[in-house]
Amino acid sequence: MEGLQPFDLRGLVLLAALNPVVIVVAFMMGRAADQWQKLIVAAFAASLAGFVAIYLAVLVGLVPAHGIGSEAGLVVLQFLFGLAWTTAGYASRSRR
Repeated sequence: MEGLQPFDLRGLVLLAALNPVVIVVAFMMGRAADQWQKLIVAAFAASLAGFVAIYLAVLVGLVPAHGIGSEAGLVVLQFLFGLAWTTAGYASRSRR
C-alpha cells in the first residue's frame, strides 16, 4: 500500500471532506447551537477533533502516512467542511 504522498491536494480535500469525526462533531454541535455565531466555534472544534483523529490513526498505523504535508491546510479545509456541516445541523434543528 502506497499511503498518502506529501502535499497531495486531492488527497487532502478528500481527507477533509470525508472525515467522519468532523462530520459528526460539526453536525451535532450545529444542532445544539442556539445562535448562528456559535457555528464558527463549532466548526473550529470539529476541525481540531478531526485532526486529532487523523493524527491518532497515523500514530497507531491505521493510515499509512510518513508525512501528509500541509497539516495547517488540512485543518483549514476541515474547518470549511465543518462549517458547512454545522450550518446543516443548525438548519435541521427543531424550532422551539
